Amino acid sequence: MFIDYAKIKIKAGNGGNGAVAFHREKFIASGGPDGGDGGKGGDVVFVADDHLSTLADFRYKSKYTAENGANGSGNRKTGKSGKDLVIKVPRGTIIKEAESGAVLADVSGDEPFVCAKGGKGGWGNQHFSTSTRQTPRFARDGYPGESWEVILELKLLADVGLLGYPNVGKSTLISVVSEAKPVIADYHFTTLTPVLGVVRLDEETSFVMADIPGLIEGANEGVGLGHRFLRHVERCRMLVHIVDVSGSEGRDPKEDFVTINGELEKFDPELAKCPQIVAGNKIDMATDEQRESFRAYIEGQGLEYYEICAPISEGTRELINAVAAKLATLPPVKRYEAEPVPMEVLEKQKADTGFKITRDGDDYYVEAEWLLKILNKTDMDDYESLQYFQRVLESSGILAALVERGIKEGDNVIIYDLEFEYVP
Repeated sequence: MFIDYAKIKIKAGNGGNGAVAFHREKFIASGGPDGGDGGKGGDVVFVADDHLSTLADFRYKSKYTAENGANGSGNRKTGKSGKDLVIKVPRGTIIKEAESGAVLADVSGDEPFVCAKGGKGGWGNQHFSTSTRQTPRFARDGYPGESWEVILELKLLADVGLLGYPNVGKSTLISVVSEAKPVIADYHFTTLTPVLGVVRLDEETSFVMADIPGLIEGANEGVGLGHRFLRHVERCRMLVHIVDVSGSEGRDPKEDFVTINGELEKFDPELAKCPQIVAGNKIDMATDEQRESFRAYIEGQGLEYYEICAPISEGTRELINAVAAKLATLPPVKRYEAEPVPMEVLEKQKADTGFKITRDGDDYYVEAEWLLKILNKTDMDDYESLQYFQRVLESSGILAALVERGIKEGDNVIIYDLEFEYVP
């Protein structure tokens, strides 16, 4: 089953807790604190797998959790790090944050993408020993791992997309110019899923062509297969628009051309601007008048036009050579750039505004799982980002709680990895 959209929840592993322990050895008194640190939680990592062509596996499982880090132990032993959870997806999968739709990654290359980072392990009591506090009986808990609800959207990696009404010959064309084997029959919607084929001109020249299931008028309103598969031509460098020039099904080829481009425009105005070459198919069934009229119409719009009879490969070589020549002048296949998740979304996603404040002399430790995600996305070198983080501290009541606990100017506030002096 071809599935190109899925929504899942991912959770990185929590860091292990630090240990409270003291050194014990014969003949050695007061060995001191030696509690080890907790291990790091496992990350959630996405990687491209060329053996996958659909997101069908995600229909049956929607929650993915990485392994937690182990707790620390005595003798300054650090806990074992949790195993990363590696999720394999088809190459070309876009990962988006579910609420905002922000693109987190485009899994089109070979590099893995860490989508959720595991929490760091907490410090053991060995770190809290000072000249005045030689037997600290406390340690820090591990940090929580990140969690996200994400959308997986497969956008096939193809250089050329084939467009056209059902039964105009798209599947036949891709079957004769590549090794793809789509379903071919004399009825509408024989192609129910996108089909990829590699077109090879010689040992050094090849490109990927995608046969997109047929559009019809009203697709934007869900008629036929709707716009369901048009996401797969969004990466394409160019389009080949195939038209039944003979009008064998009682339609006007000129109206077909206008209708399909209109549906393309309604789906994505930018996609409608993609370079096109038009191929008039079924010329064996068309009259000379039909052929010349349609040629004049297309060339009058400044577009390249080629006549083909796909079943017997007539004209297909000339069409493919023209496509290859056009591709040589175009940029590479589109890659989607990562976008920042809006801070407002991160704050809205928090399950509650609960927090914990622990005082140790002049140091005030603030812990809140929901705050960690906001902190991880805060750019400490950006003034506006810092201002937003301060507003979060105010609106959540953390700053007021620090004042109630007796914090003074110059005392230290420690929020996970962030440490700063308190200024009223």
